[in-house]
Amino acid sequence: MTTLKSKLQEDLTAAIRARDELTSSTLRLTLTAITKEEVGGKTARELSDDEVQKVIAKEAKKRREAAEAFTQGGRTESAEREKLEGAILDAYLPQQLSDDELNAIVGQAVEEAKAAGAEGPRAMGAVMKIVNPKVAGRAEGGRVATAVKRLLAG
Repeated sequence: MTTLKSKLQEDLTAAIRARDELTSSTLRLTLTAITKEEVGGKTARELSDDEVQKVIAKEAKKRREAAEAFTQGGRTESAEREKLEGAILDAYLPQQLSDDELNAIVGQAVEEAKAAGAEGPRAMGAVMKIVNPKVAGRAEGGRVATAVKRLLAG
């Protein structure tokens, strides 16, 4: 078993013992999503820590989107719960890049792409290929794409 998955299970056990309903339900759902990912496909396999981290990131993103939807729908209690669940999951993810750090990485990638001959909005794919490995897990794709578009537009 991967170390991140075992940490989630240990934290789930601790949350159940502490009768922390929010944390235990959040971790249960996350572990279920991990198990679903492991058994999905043609053969069952065990996920690496990086793959487990991607599943956790996907679950955290779902929580943020649900909180936003609940807020727009006027359901503040449900939105607040989703935000708290997202915060619990964020503790298992690497520190997110600040806007300044992200812009610096994207700026370097734009320069590299220009040096390779790609310019303007058409260079988006080339720049994303350079940026994605550098920011993997530390910035959402939407944030990265927005920063790349902004810098390519001038």
